[in-house]
Amino acid sequence: MIDRLQAVEDRYEKLNELLSDPDIINDSKKLREYSKEQSDIQDTVMAYKEYKQVRSQLQDAKAMLEDKLDADMREMVKEEIGELEQNLEDLEAKLKILLIPKDPNDDKNVFMEIRGAAGGDEAALFAGSLYRMYSRYAETQGWKTEIVDASPTGLGGYKEIIFMINGKGAYSKLKFENGAHRVQRVPETESGGRIHTSTATVAVLPEAEEVEVEIHDKDVRVDTFASSGAGGQSVNTTMSAVRVTHIPTNTVVSIQDEKSQLKNKEKAMKILRARVYDKFQREAQAEYDQNRKLAVGTGDRSERIRTYNFPQNRVTDHRIGLTLQKLDQIIEGKLDEIIDALIIEDQSSRLQNDND
Repeated sequence: MIDRLQAVEDRYEKLNELLSDPDIINDSKKLREYSKEQSDIQDTVMAYKEYKQVRSQLQDAKAMLEDKLDADMREMVKEEIGELEQNLEDLEAKLKILLIPKDPNDDKNVFMEIRGAAGGDEAALFAGSLYRMYSRYAETQGWKTEIVDASPTGLGGYKEIIFMINGKGAYSKLKFENGAHRVQRVPETESGGRIHTSTATVAVLPEAEEVEVEIHDKDVRVDTFASSGAGGQSVNTTMSAVRVTHIPTNTVVSIQDEKSQLKNKEKAMKILRARVYDKFQREAQAEYDQNRKLAVGTGDRSERIRTYNFPQNRVTDHRIGLTLQKLDQIIEGKLDEIIDALIIEDQSSRLQNDND
């Protein structure tokens, strides 16, 4: 581990030199590339430097015990050694996690797609609850949320809603939300007080840059049609809605949120790029999983990952067996406890695989 950490520190120092080189400063592509690389390893380097400092202090403290010390001083040195050994152990554990290969998508913005599944109107209402939950969580993280397209229902829910969350590290915290979410509650429309079970599916896609997935014009078919649903006087009067199809993968995106056909096409292409990129990534992950199955992963979207039980104020994440009696807080966007537990489980699993 020490050899790997030293190599990371050496690379960090080399990047410092490169980022001061006038040729690199004048090359925006390389400057961006090297700056990101340095940013990605900075936490590891800082922790390693602290580790070396603590290790040196521990060696000095142990050397002091070889000297002639009075009883009080010896006791103080022994106490310091105990604290330093604990500190060193904590830093070693932290460094092992920092050395786990980082998901290249972790720092990216995300598109989230929520769809009501089984349960009719109640499923659509639950989709709306999930959207509000993620929006409020995004606010607590200092991220911005923008609705890209939505199909609202008359009761305040959504058949489908697609939105973008802009913020550093959004994908790293939200990627485990992929899957089927189940709700158990008494619908407002239910006069008999019976508990209904409904589901909604959540998809989390990292935003893809053009350089990451190349989509050729010849591979894309663009169709226009009149908007439908809410939208004022322009509904059904202008061909502003856009449907784009990526022919090689048969990936289809329809957007009618904007009155401008051009803006709808721009949004559709962003989502198309993200979906195609996600498809290729999932195929690569499936191949990897044949050899090594991670405990959490980003989840099969047909897999039931979480249950929200309103009568018992309970949330259960089935992948890691976590149950919290805090549904009233979680549905208001206080997701940190669940998300942190999923990240820790994923890190532990990856660490185990790294050691195998």
